[in-house]
Amino acid sequence: MSARKILVTSALPYANGSIHLGHLLEYIQTDIWVRFQKSRGHECHYVCADDAHGTAIMLRAEQEGVTPEQLIARVNAEHQADFARFGVGFDNYYSTHSEENRIHSERIYTKLRDAGHIATRDIDQMFDPVKGLFLADRFIKGTCPNCHADDQYGDNCEVCGSAYTPAELINPVSAISGATPEVRSSTHYFFKLPDFEAFLKEWTRSESLQPQISNKLQEWFEAGLNDWDISRDAPYFGFEIPDAPGKYFYVWVDAPIGYLASFQNLCERESIDFDSYWQKDSDAEVYHFIGKDIVYFHALFWPAMLEGAGLRTPTGVNCHGFVTVNGAKMSKSRGTFIKAETYAQFLNPEYLRYYFAAKLSSRVDDLDLNLEDFAARVNADLVGKVVNIASRCAGFIKKQGGTLSPRCAEPERVQRFIDAGDAIAEDFEAREFGRAVRRIMELADEANTYINDQAPWVLAKEAGREQDVLDICSVGINLFRQLVVYLAPIVPALAEEARVFMNLTTLGWNSRSDVLLNHPIEKFKPLMTRVEMDKIDQMIEVSKEDLAVEKKLKEDAAAKSEGTASPLISEPLAAEIKFDDFIKVDLRIARITQAEHVEGSDKLLKLTLDIGSETRTVFSGIKSQYAPEALEGRLTVMVANLAPRKMRFGVSEGMVLAAGNDNGIYLLSPDSGAEPGQRVT
Repeated sequence: MSARKILVTSALPYANGSIHLGHLLEYIQTDIWVRFQKSRGHECHYVCADDAHGTAIMLRAEQEGVTPEQLIARVNAEHQADFARFGVGFDNYYSTHSEENRIHSERIYTKLRDAGHIATRDIDQMFDPVKGLFLADRFIKGTCPNCHADDQYGDNCEVCGSAYTPAELINPVSAISGATPEVRSSTHYFFKLPDFEAFLKEWTRSESLQPQISNKLQEWFEAGLNDWDISRDAPYFGFEIPDAPGKYFYVWVDAPIGYLASFQNLCERESIDFDSYWQKDSDAEVYHFIGKDIVYFHALFWPAMLEGAGLRTPTGVNCHGFVTVNGAKMSKSRGTFIKAETYAQFLNPEYLRYYFAAKLSSRVDDLDLNLEDFAARVNADLVGKVVNIASRCAGFIKKQGGTLSPRCAEPERVQRFIDAGDAIAEDFEAREFGRAVRRIMELADEANTYINDQAPWVLAKEAGREQDVLDICSVGINLFRQLVVYLAPIVPALAEEARVFMNLTTLGWNSRSDVLLNHPIEKFKPLMTRVEMDKIDQMIEVSKEDLAVEKKLKEDAAAKSEGTASPLISEPLAAEIKFDDFIKVDLRIARITQAEHVEGSDKLLKLTLDIGSETRTVFSGIKSQYAPEALEGRLTVMVANLAPRKMRFGVSEGMVLAAGNDNGIYLLSPDSGAEPGQRVT
């Protein structure tokens, strides 16, 4: 097997907040794949960086009374500490606010401009007259023009799911200053994405993308590609466009270019040939690991930019789904929005690495962290099966001098464990980590069955059976060694402790072929302890406390900065209505018999509701808080006499009631004993 040249990246975390378990799925998935490639002897480099530009970072720095540079430097250090806790082994971790990134961004832009792929035109935007800046849609709030729900963002209503422009909002206000926005015109720069339609149609149908992603992207071609706005007006924290004073690259332009910049920084430090990875005819491989929410940037805009700039495109863009906890969206109020630092205070990070690996596949499916299953699986697999093999055998070997038997009593069994590495390697390569883990645990079961059947603890009590005991336990250590080689990419800290215990120089993939004979081992020390549910409970409680502290810090920061405190923190009471108007609203108990994702919507779920005498279909903007499977069978309250409304995704025949705050949106649920169809009075 010849060595490959591989460059791997994960999406760049935004330098405006802490790393949490939802983030960690991606970095753990990537790190496992990278460690596997390095274990196989390939030249594999893993780079990443903080995404450090944009209006949000500029405003947060202002609120905290620091410069953007000071903010991103502090967050960068925090991010690197969090990743280190979870064994994520970057070869280089950098920042998009770097000279390398500025140079690459300007170079790519200039090539696109000179090739005729950049256009300019004037557009109308909402402008905050108090802060003196143009507002992105998410910095504008108001009343939905369709359902009249208050406190909705400038592009989409989370209550009814309607899409609109900020100009259509009723009583729009700036979420930054509270001022009424003004409509002003400004010249913007656009990347002419339609120029690359033919190229992208072919590229998105290649093996660079998963089938689910490739199929989803075809909707963009059916709707027609549009020019992409790549500029933002001052004030803006980012890179100024070379030929456009006062205009800055939109954060999503220089963010993926940050992959090149971080790798450039590594290349200069370690004398790696940068061009050999990024030139058009490169024989190196480049892989991006990302979440499904940013696939359009990585699978349309990014390859088109690279193609237009005369650079190679990625070998593969590997997308994963979201993390839910106990079947629902991570929630700050429920304590399931868990920061990496908080988790590490209570639980071994390797537990999470293993659990994620055990559930990961090459598909784009969401992954549910069921905390009871998490504890049970780690305890049963890592502690009860794998570590148990070494702990049962090591003591007997130490009693006989600490050296393994000079002969292998089970050569066929040991060879079968060695040969199993080929199929496991194929699973790792294909990112089928869950399948790899199942194969490894089947081997662990066989090893434990062998030790149980041989019962060395019984033989040790019989005179003259010392060699038999040594032979059996030496086979056990050899089988344990194979398992550790296979698990090393997943649980590297456990593997390193096992390597020291077994007195090995390496756990490289090919090292498994050497059977350990007449080999000295060290005294065994416990390699991993059981997951305790009380630690999980404590973690959740502290996560709830984190929320309270975070809210207080935000309020303090807002109070210190005049004009930056959001006027939308508290919810004013709605205007009074007469009782005769209220009783016209028919509220009914409904059972959710089915909940489904809505293709093309990031916020809506399609609910099928049983209200006793009939079923209704309702589209509800609660996707950010709930996984569909967590809703089925649940009771809720719906407005049954709301006129049906035709939406882009179908007809909504009512509305479910929900409450919302800064932490999310929550369905209203009746007490037990309620039945579908009952009227709420």
